[in-house]
Amino acid sequence: MARSFNSLAPVLITFSCFLCLLGCYYVISSSSQASSDGFLGCLTDNNVPVFTQSSHFFMPLLNASIRNPKFFVNTTVRPLYIVMPTTTPHVQAAVRCGSGNNMSIRVRSGGHDYEGLSYRSVDAGGFAMLDMSELRTIVVDNQTSTAWVESGATLGELYYKIGNDSNMLGFPAGVCPTVGIGGHFSGGGFGMMMRKYGLSIDNIINAELVDAKGRLLNKTTMGEDVFWAIRGGGGGSFGVVVKWQVTLIPVPPSVTVFNVSVSLGQGAVDVVTKWQQVAPTMPRDLFIRVLIKNKRADFQALFLGTCEALLPVMNKNFPELRFNRSDCREMTWLQSAPYIYLGKDSSVEDLLKRNTSTFFSTYGFKATTDYVREEKPIPRDVWAGIFHKLAQPEARDARVILDPYGGFMSDVPDSATPFPHRAGVLYSIQFYNYWPVYRESGEMQINWIKDVYAFMAPYVSSNPREAYFNCRDLDLGTNWGAKYFMGNYQKLTKAKGEIDPLEYFRNEQSIPLQGNITKMRASPDDDAEAGDGGSASSY
Repeated sequence: MARSFNSLAPVLITFSCFLCLLGCYYVISSSSQASSDGFLGCLTDNNVPVFTQSSHFFMPLLNASIRNPKFFVNTTVRPLYIVMPTTTPHVQAAVRCGSGNNMSIRVRSGGHDYEGLSYRSVDAGGFAMLDMSELRTIVVDNQTSTAWVESGATLGELYYKIGNDSNMLGFPAGVCPTVGIGGHFSGGGFGMMMRKYGLSIDNIINAELVDAKGRLLNKTTMGEDVFWAIRGGGGGSFGVVVKWQVTLIPVPPSVTVFNVSVSLGQGAVDVVTKWQQVAPTMPRDLFIRVLIKNKRADFQALFLGTCEALLPVMNKNFPELRFNRSDCREMTWLQSAPYIYLGKDSSVEDLLKRNTSTFFSTYGFKATTDYVREEKPIPRDVWAGIFHKLAQPEARDARVILDPYGGFMSDVPDSATPFPHRAGVLYSIQFYNYWPVYRESGEMQINWIKDVYAFMAPYVSSNPREAYFNCRDLDLGTNWGAKYFMGNYQKLTKAKGEIDPLEYFRNEQSIPLQGNITKMRASPDDDAEAGDGGSASSY
């Protein structure tokens, strides 16, 4: 199974040619379910590419964008059909065919939904998956410093296009290049420049949305509440965003990156404890995140300037890291994008690869997220406890990621977008644990995540215990809406009623209609109930 997944790149390239050559022969095989005849017939009439479960293309296409390999062996409910639109009218027709024939649709762009809800269902009946991977056109306008990007593009493809069109422009988004634009933008989208320029959603100025009636709407025609909702309210709730218009941000000709490792023996506990005090208050041009694993802490940074300018900042604010000139790597912003995530031997062309490494294509994971607030930074002894847990045998492939806030994030009101984790947040935490899905069940690793989540409860945000929507987590309990969106949740349900009153777009954690909201508790008991781990995606 792993071998077939790793060989999908030529399959997907062939698929584009396949559509061109075969023209109107789009339905690869017919379904024996009479209830689906109308859906398939409608797609055929509209020349929309669709693959059924009996097609030999079906499983390679399904697996191509599954980014959590545990769903190779535990998909629960697979889609009945994979719909592969190549144009916006295809998306409109697919939605009309689905809504008109009682066939629900789930939308996948990059496949990084860590609960897999874009391509699987926990307990729902038949559905079709709308795979957006063929819709990835990017158009950059250097004169207006804007770009239009389709939802099926990846972050790597967006960075590559911007950086090749201009060495003075960039865009603030995540570090993982295979993440799909559609999901990343829909849930918020944070990355290495968020302290300077905010989230991806803070830089979106327009969008084209296909609603449940198949209409193509823009910022004006979809309405103010809906445009607000799609920028951080989560994918899979309001319609299908086909493309987004973003404002590009200025970047200097040369940026500086570094990766400084500190082992336990070198005082990693003390350095991490100090990091949480200084990283959120550093100049906005500097972002230092921490990756903790294998009894060491890696301090990974992007500075929008030269090493010469960075040295005095580090020496003054963070001497504990023992940063020096030899740690600096100066390069263009575009070169920094693969360097930070893929390592020093990567190239900008690696940003265009849509497949993942052998590790990430064979190791499943469980993860969860937390937020630490200014009023209670984590004590040193707690960090010592976290490092101790990371040294346990069942945590051999576990890791912790810390991302500092402050700067721009403190300037934006919590209600400006659905993403509410703004002023007062020191940093976010992500706990991951991985296991080889073809050799182990993952039970020990999942239990480790549960234990860590329970251990962290006294030291992180509470009432509610905050969570990030793009770190989708089905174990958050009944109060998941308040944890993802806090005080913005009610407004999201209002927008849902405006754009999708029949709740055609739905999944296990889609925004419900106002009248369908389960009465939820926001108490410590509810937070404890939610301590069963979760699925977390950093980028």
